[in-house]
Amino acid sequence: MKFDVKDAMTIKLDPVLPEMHKIDPKVRRAPVRDLTLSKHEIELALRNALRYIPEELHEELAPEFMEELMTRGRIYGYRFRPEGNIKAKSIDEYKGKCIEGKAIQLMIDNNLDFDVALYPYELVTYGETGQVMQNWMQYRLVMKYLENLTDEQTLVMESGHPLGLFRSHKTSPRVIITNSLMIGEFDNQKHWHKAVAMGVANYGQMTAGGWMYIGPQGIVHGTYNTVLNAARLKLGVPHDGDLRGHIFISSGLGGMSGAQGKAAKIANGVGIIAEVDISRINTRLEQGWIDECSDDLDQVFKWANEAKESKTPRAIAYHGNIVDLLEYCVKNNVHVELLSDQTSCHAQYDGGYCPQGLTFEERTKMLAEDKEGFCKLVDKTLKHHFELIKTLVDRGTYFFDYGNSFMKSVFDAGVKEIAKNGVDESEGFIFPSYVEDIMGPMLFDYGYGPFRWVCLSNKEEDLIKTDHAAMECIDKDRRGQDLDNYIWIRDAEKNQLVVGSQARILYQDEIGRLKIALKFNDMVRKGEVGPIMLGRDHHDVSGTDSPFRETSNIKDGSNIMADMATQCFAGNCARGMSMVALHNGGGVGIGKSINGGFGMVLDGSDRVDTILKAAMPWDVMSGVARRSWARNDHSIETAIQYNKDHKDTDHITIPYLVDDKIIEKEMAKVDEYEAKRHN
Repeated sequence: MKFDVKDAMTIKLDPVLPEMHKIDPKVRRAPVRDLTLSKHEIELALRNALRYIPEELHEELAPEFMEELMTRGRIYGYRFRPEGNIKAKSIDEYKGKCIEGKAIQLMIDNNLDFDVALYPYELVTYGETGQVMQNWMQYRLVMKYLENLTDEQTLVMESGHPLGLFRSHKTSPRVIITNSLMIGEFDNQKHWHKAVAMGVANYGQMTAGGWMYIGPQGIVHGTYNTVLNAARLKLGVPHDGDLRGHIFISSGLGGMSGAQGKAAKIANGVGIIAEVDISRINTRLEQGWIDECSDDLDQVFKWANEAKESKTPRAIAYHGNIVDLLEYCVKNNVHVELLSDQTSCHAQYDGGYCPQGLTFEERTKMLAEDKEGFCKLVDKTLKHHFELIKTLVDRGTYFFDYGNSFMKSVFDAGVKEIAKNGVDESEGFIFPSYVEDIMGPMLFDYGYGPFRWVCLSNKEEDLIKTDHAAMECIDKDRRGQDLDNYIWIRDAEKNQLVVGSQARILYQDEIGRLKIALKFNDMVRKGEVGPIMLGRDHHDVSGTDSPFRETSNIKDGSNIMADMATQCFAGNCARGMSMVALHNGGGVGIGKSINGGFGMVLDGSDRVDTILKAAMPWDVMSGVARRSWARNDHSIETAIQYNKDHKDTDHITIPYLVDDKIIEKEMAKVDEYEAKRHN
């Protein structure tokens, strides 16, 4: 059938072929993606991309899109990318009919900045495959929609595709985003690869496709908290001490993992971070987040030991494979105190993990030309990586999985030994996730998580004012966590954390987040600062269900359920957050987590105060309540206090705890019951 589509839409791409701009050879490019489509599916991919394009341009663009698909493995629509570097501007420089529409354009642009994005030409912000959208046609169309969005409409986004504008009301979300929410039977890597290549799925990671990524600063605080508390738990560092005189070894200096050297240094320790991609190391050197680099392990450890002895904070990059570094440690009997990994192991077969013996360039070439052989080398290296870690742990190393799916990828490589039960992942792994030992009991269970804000004026002075205001809201004498957070925000300006837009991260609990949010909105109201956008990482108390990461310290069997993240998302929609997102995957891979997130624009209005008072406590406490129901001690403690403090408005269901002796008495009868059943 033939339809007259062009007159049916007022918001659409122009029937003019954009000029093809030159690609900067200095900018990192995504590796060629594996193309597993049948001929029928290739046809669908081409049709799906061209449906964004006015018909008169189809004949010219069809061969261009086909070439992209067959040579890059995806249709990106490079022709539709704006020229040069895309950077977040001041909100006043964006067109729009409401403040939220302009604010969200700013957030999208920040995700695509050359200084922020991992592969900006392919719209990949971080995590090897985490995209803002699928292609540049979507980018152009979404920006048009946001320019036209009013404060009584909602833009609906489905895996990067702008479904359209729909009437709502002033207290509704302005944008609702979902990414890669695949039906259970098809929720796996095989079908996801096909769906992405066909242009119907977008892997938004956690904050890339939710447009709330604030550069690697976002995870610096989390890594800082983790290594600091790991040292306190395992190295005898006092509760008010830091990493001074201690070494932390890890791997990865890309998008999120770029935080590691910086975090170790802020914690006053010595960080040795392995990275195979010299361009990522150079980025961190230019930022000042790494102090020096060498491909000579003797030199690396000479620097590290000097800094350790003098108790001088230092961040050192090893240009090479982490497996080579660990081999060196085992062979030379180097005592490794703290060890982790932050490579993109959720995408280990898509370039997130580099096999031993290959340079980064060889990895990229093999990935494109011999995917099967590449995958075999990945599995071989992962097995060896595991053996080296096991040896070091036997010698006294504290190793923790940083939630990058490392242990799951080792298990998938065929190492059943890494599973606690030696059979499957249902009871976890023999090494702890950082959430199990550190983040869960010490932060998430109390409600502390990665609270974020962006100064939409893009003025540094506004950010400094908000830093000082946040400091005033923290009672540093309440808990050790509050003192750590106070020191973090006190030193944030000095530590030069900003990459991209003027943004900040600060771990806070429910009380802290609401207090700071209301304070900021009042500052906007009084004209002390320009408008602000609040957000968080989905890697938080209540935003994410993931048995291999965020909910790895949920031990009641519900760690495989996604009710919490979904309810968090739905609750934030109901309460009127400006932008609300629900994703599949996150940093652990498709089918392994569900992430719910939000963005909230502070315009100084009473309307925003009302939304904050309802939404901020829900966003945190819905997760604390679930953790409490899982019988996590600190969450029970926090939930009990919350019920006391909010007795007139809120009420959380709290579990009754059973005496262990009663359970033991009944469990002693299990064998007897089993014997009777089989007779």
